[in-house]
Amino acid sequence: MIHPHTYIHPNSRLATNVKIDPFTVIHQDVVVGEGTWIGSNVTIMEGARIGKNCRIFPGAVIAAIPQDLKFEDERTTVEIGDNTTIREFVTIHRGTAGGGGVTRIGDKNLLMAQAHVAHDCQLGSEIIMANAATLAGHVEIADKASVGAYSGVHQFCRIGYEAFVGGYSVVVKDAMPFAIIQGNHAKCFGLNRLGMRRRGYSKETIEKLNHAFHLLLSARLNTTQALERIGEEISDCREVDLLTAFIASSKRGVVK
Repeated sequence: MIHPHTYIHPNSRLATNVKIDPFTVIHQDVVVGEGTWIGSNVTIMEGARIGKNCRIFPGAVIAAIPQDLKFEDERTTVEIGDNTTIREFVTIHRGTAGGGGVTRIGDKNLLMAQAHVAHDCQLGSEIIMANAATLAGHVEIADKASVGAYSGVHQFCRIGYEAFVGGYSVVVKDAMPFAIIQGNHAKCFGLNRLGMRRRGYSKETIEKLNHAFHLLLSARLNTTQALERIGEEISDCREVDLLTAFIASSKRGVVK
């Protein structure tokens, strides 16, 4: 199932039912899991680890060296989980020794055309990156988050669980879980209530989270005061606990 006009380095390891279209180049030290399809004119460079049943569309470049001047050709990798779709001209760069050595992308993700994932980024599962969304180095994105088209995320920022970053945004602080983030520089517009209803959250959970966002954004409290009030007024809600833990662990501060 490999076209004769494809080049595959003899040291790479491909499962027996991988399908590769013509004019693709696979360098040494590459692993590709079973059921994965790789389109034409794809370049997969040294250190790529690609899971099962992925789809990689024409023009993508995976595991190129990072655009980091501190990189000294150390041995690093890109790890991509199962059932992930990588559309046309996506670029994903290897990690650096100083950043942990691994750029990691989980399962069931969709990276739309021209998206970029820089060195040492850590992406969970079921994430959507829309067209030309761009992550600088060391960015973390939690499961089920979305990053809109042509948005840029500053290095070392975090995007929280099920956060929604609107298109054309510039994110320079951490985006809170369940929030709608939009703008340049990005601001938080509260809870993504529509998204939570679509994903089946209970009315009680949505109301508790909405109250938490009110205290954070609209009650004229600083972040420390808002967290104290949330602890006093909201109980028995795993999602609110996730939100407050995310804020408490932020090193860059959160988008408000």
